[in-house]
Amino acid sequence: MYLYEDRIRAVELYIRLGKRLGATICQLGYPTKNTLLGWHREYERCLDLPRGYAGRKPKYSQAQKEAAVRHYVENGRCVSVTLRALGYPGRQWLTNWILELDPESTRRVVGTSDRTPRPAALKQAAVLALCTRQGSADAVADELGVCRETLYNWKNQLLGREVPASMKRQQDLADDPERKELERQIETLQRDIRRLQLERDILKKANEILKKDPGIDQQLLTNREKTQLVDALRQTYSLTELLCTVGLPRSSFFYHLARLEVVDKYVEVRRAMADIFQHNYRCYGYRRMHASLTGQSVNISEKVVRRLMKQESLIPAVQRRRRYGSYMGEISPAPDNLLNRDFSAGAPNEKWLTDITEFQLPAGKVYLSPMIDCYDGLVVSGSISTRPDAELVNTMLDAAIETVASQSSRPVVHSDRGGHYRWPGWLSRIAEAKLVRSMSRKACSPDNAACEGFFGRLKNEMFYARNWLSTTIDEFVAALDAYIRWYNEVRIKMSLGYRSPMDYRRNLAIAA
Repeated sequence: MYLYEDRIRAVELYIRLGKRLGATICQLGYPTKNTLLGWHREYERCLDLPRGYAGRKPKYSQAQKEAAVRHYVENGRCVSVTLRALGYPGRQWLTNWILELDPESTRRVVGTSDRTPRPAALKQAAVLALCTRQGSADAVADELGVCRETLYNWKNQLLGREVPASMKRQQDLADDPERKELERQIETLQRDIRRLQLERDILKKANEILKKDPGIDQQLLTNREKTQLVDALRQTYSLTELLCTVGLPRSSFFYHLARLEVVDKYVEVRRAMADIFQHNYRCYGYRRMHASLTGQSVNISEKVVRRLMKQESLIPAVQRRRRYGSYMGEISPAPDNLLNRDFSAGAPNEKWLTDITEFQLPAGKVYLSPMIDCYDGLVVSGSISTRPDAELVNTMLDAAIETVASQSSRPVVHSDRGGHYRWPGWLSRIAEAKLVRSMSRKACSPDNAACEGFFGRLKNEMFYARNWLSTTIDEFVAALDAYIRWYNEVRIKMSLGYRSPMDYRRNLAIAA
């Protein structure tokens, strides 16, 4: 409770500091942010603050006070009996009400109304029954007709507060240490069993209610999900141990519990969606579900429909599409991979690489089949066509064979496992020229990486950088052929000492 002067000083300082909450509270040391904002709103509305606070409404009415005192008087003047019967208020409250409404009983707030002193023998028998009991202390008190507090008061008067209330059990345990250790171990095991049972039930409920995996980490759950689990297990376990196990603050639990109890505005929509889904062979996705709901005059967005279908597990069964594969098996035996990704060569015409690449133009498709020399990257030969047929690769191979016809070189021709390099025309040409075949592994483009690298440079430098919208097939073929000539004769390479392949061979006096 703050005085009027303290409140007005805080509001004036808050305004003077430019309505900065942190600076105001730091300078004054009070109040909280929400309290200061409330004072400021009241000040702006009335241009002043109230000089006092309205009295708080009492927690208990006068009728409740009188009923509690009446029950106390009519039931042996025992405070504990009254509190258990009515469920309210606290012991101090009831004591104050008794002092206010029944002043005559000021000397006996706790206990019975009988002023006759109890015989010493009765007290001794009662204390003996309390210390040697097998059941609860309440049962002993009810049997003797006294309150539980009176029973313990007699025990404290006769034996002292330091003596335990159950002497027989304590004496037995003191005389038998093995039994005491055994009971301690049993209690530990029982606590562990209950803890493991609780963790198992939490994981089970997480799978049933939240549709989580059985091994989900509890710390990854949101507070709303933890609240659902705790609320589902409150009938079996105490709220305290549930909150401690899932790591949820008590205030957060009651906040989210209140939010969960708010009426769902999509209850009827969920039922309609479930009926539509069941009556249509469980095959409707969110688009057809949205159309069906619109036909029933239910106007919600597709995004909401998709979210509700996911929450209600209305998922149609669809067959997964299989990735297309044109592989029909080996059409002939494939040679070994002789290069094994070693694309270095000590001399020209030792290792040749070949493959086919495609260019997609607005006017159509164009295919290029080159023969690359691993020695310096020279394009030994190349053919261009609008169809990737046998003639494309055969023409390229014939031109390459002519370059070594007058020499003794018999290079290794490396390719992929395409059918172009297994047709009779290709095989006969290879055999007649006494060339050596080598093939990459199936679906392994890195085995022909040097040729793929040539295709990448070609497209980056010549194809992707230009607009071919108004280019005809013949014009593109001419441009592609011009690039290959430029690549061989003009384009310099760092690996060749900044020379072109042709210039590099001329410098070494090697015939192209």
